[in-house]
Amino acid sequence: MTEFYDRIGVGYADRRRADPRLAAAITRALNRTETVVNVGAGAGSYEPSDRSVVAVEPAMTMIRQRRAGSAPVVQASATALPFRDDGFAAALAVLTVHHWPDRARGLAELGRVARRRVVVVTWDPSSQGFWLLDDYFPQIGDVDRPNFPSLEDFRRALGRVEVHPLPIPHDCVDGFLGAYWRRPHAYLDAGVRSAISTFAKLQTRDVESGVERLRRDLADGTWARRHGDLLNRSEIDLGYRIVIAGKL
Repeated sequence: MTEFYDRIGVGYADRRRADPRLAAAITRALNRTETVVNVGAGAGSYEPSDRSVVAVEPAMTMIRQRRAGSAPVVQASATALPFRDDGFAAALAVLTVHHWPDRARGLAELGRVARRRVVVVTWDPSSQGFWLLDDYFPQIGDVDRPNFPSLEDFRRALGRVEVHPLPIPHDCVDGFLGAYWRRPHAYLDAGVRSAISTFAKLQTRDVESGVERLRRDLADGTWARRHGDLLNRSEIDLGYRIVIAGKL
């Protein structure tokens, strides 16, 4: 996975910026924890600025894109965090667990180094109903569903957890897979797709075929006939979740 992000991560920070509404939800989930380790930190999105943070990221391409003055970063894997037990009040992982080579071990590591709270932003693989997957890129589901931990996987690894929906606003500024659900033309942009890791895992022919179907359906009005009701919605539940495990 380090090599994967070293390959696709160039320019990642330009399109993957923290959305303030999602950031507020993550900060609420962290509660009043005074120290945070952000695991799988990437270029540093969603690291709270009101407390002490240490970032962990394996890919040097991502580390180099961190802003000047951002939290100190350690190059390491989520499956072998170089910190003592209970070394932080909280552990945070944002849309990263599905990339870890051993998800159960990585989640156990989060629980080991956090003495009060573990917060994970993830996607529920049992969720259904996103037009992008259903109509144009069904292969995304084939790739992603086996890699995202189920909610039961989180319970096995972390014990009792709270699970909160994370609705995605229609003008989300963080360019992950579901961000453009009300802006379908964005998925035609190769630059947009380049900041969404799943597209890099698909066969080129599958990406080209899905893009061409979407382009055609947007041009002839098919997309609008099927999904035009979405244009009146300000946010939507696409299966993104905040999982919180409290240890005290």
